[in-house]
Amino acid sequence: MKKILLVSASVALVFSLPVYAAGNVEAGKAKSSACMACHGPDGVSSVSSFPKLAGQNRDYLYHSLKAYKSGKRKNPIMAGQVQTLTDADMQDLALYYAKQKGLYLKY
Repeated sequence: MKKILLVSASVALVFSLPVYAAGNVEAGKAKSSACMACHGPDGVSSVSSFPKLAGQNRDYLYHSLKAYKSGKRKNPIMAGQVQTLTDADMQDLALYYAKQKGLYLKY
């Protein structure tokens, strides 16, 4: 019984750890040209309906792209954009945008 609990706890720990997307900043920059149309240069969109990507958490961006590709997140524009992306492409884009300086509104 103790072995089962130990194995269960170990598995739960592994699956609760964040997944860190690797990625390559320069490759992400090269792949970002299609993103610029909506999300702006360097991921700072000037249109409120398109999210600013610059400075966002790398894992959040990576998992968002994966969710659009799998259909878990629904958006017809993004669904079309991510269909040809590989896992490496998504990691590269996520890292590139995470490394950009975000602009935050002051209230």
